[in-house]
Amino acid sequence: MNSPARPFARTDRSLIANWWWTVDRGVLMAVLVLIVLGVALSFGSSPAAAQASGISHDPFYFAWRMVMFAAAGLTVMFGASLLSPRGVRRIAVLTLLGSLFLMMMLPLIGDNVKGATRWISVGPFGLQPSEMVKPAFIVFAAWMFSESQKGQGIPGITIAFVTLLIIIGLLYIQPDIGQTLLIVAVFGAVFFMAGVPLKWMGVMLGAAVVGGAAIYATVPHVRDRVARFTSPDQADTYQIDRAAEAIAAGGLVGRGAGEGVMKRSVPDLHTDFIYSVAAEEFGLIFSLLLIGLYAFIVLRGMSRALRLYDPFEQTAAAGLFMLLGLQAVINVAVNLNLIPTKGMTLPFISYGGSSMIGMALTMGFALALTRRRAGAFDPGESPLFERLRRGG
Repeated sequence: MNSPARPFARTDRSLIANWWWTVDRGVLMAVLVLIVLGVALSFGSSPAAAQASGISHDPFYFAWRMVMFAAAGLTVMFGASLLSPRGVRRIAVLTLLGSLFLMMMLPLIGDNVKGATRWISVGPFGLQPSEMVKPAFIVFAAWMFSESQKGQGIPGITIAFVTLLIIIGLLYIQPDIGQTLLIVAVFGAVFFMAGVPLKWMGVMLGAAVVGGAAIYATVPHVRDRVARFTSPDQADTYQIDRAAEAIAAGGLVGRGAGEGVMKRSVPDLHTDFIYSVAAEEFGLIFSLLLIGLYAFIVLRGMSRALRLYDPFEQTAAAGLFMLLGLQAVINVAVNLNLIPTKGMTLPFISYGGSSMIGMALTMGFALALTRRRAGAFDPGESPLFERLRRGG
């Protein structure tokens, strides 16, 4: 009996064959499933989104654009996953510098949408530089932390914190508080995994609390969203109410593909609230399977990352997987009215080119860092686990 056909033979030494046999195919397949689901859900939500946006010439306007975004994302993810760890660092630094420059230019050339200046028009498309900053900065911060541990006089921790403050300042100007909180949270996790003494984590937590209070006091729309969450009977909660109704209407198995009705009245249904659209049409079972895909990617990726021997590779890969997982948790929590609303997309599912490219770059970097290489994985105890066992 002939053995099943395989895309590449073990003896094939080409670049693509080597990539196939060394990449984490489980994570790769799960990400591909998410992208396919994102495109499929986009076709279901596009007619209502096009009507709400006044686009009458093509009801699938957003769906066809999502197909283009998915193709671009797949290209970016594949290209990034081919990189060596050194290549990941180089591309991350270049991406970080380029994105920070564009964020600095936003007040001059950016488009103001709903009171926020976060996008730059590039022909018929919009570019949100902060989406590319996230994975690039996580890799850069992990690199700086690892360099500071070598005792060669490189002030890596100082450089990482100064860069973080620059990013926070640029996000505050836009303003984009959701991205700020996400970046700070993942940065704190990477900071911890890098082996920094726990007392410094306490200092950072205190600074985060002070910063959060300052944001609440100075950014009106943050106070408004917190008020809507804490006192829903005294505020306009139309958006989240419609999303909750959509989720409840889906029941166990949903109304059926394309049969959802709440999406006609849910604002931003194809972006921030695509989860509610999916829950209405495909039900609780599908929603749990979707969450399970994210959990699988994060848990499998973290398990693989924490076995890496090199401190930079370990903290960078773990931080990237946490970035994906935390963003997904925030989006779902907003849809379920567990936290105040914020403009956070559901990775690979929500409509958006910048979000797709940014998350594709995130997973491309993570796949590159966790590829099987000679000496990459510690055969014994993970360095991080060893530090935790010794009390930090």
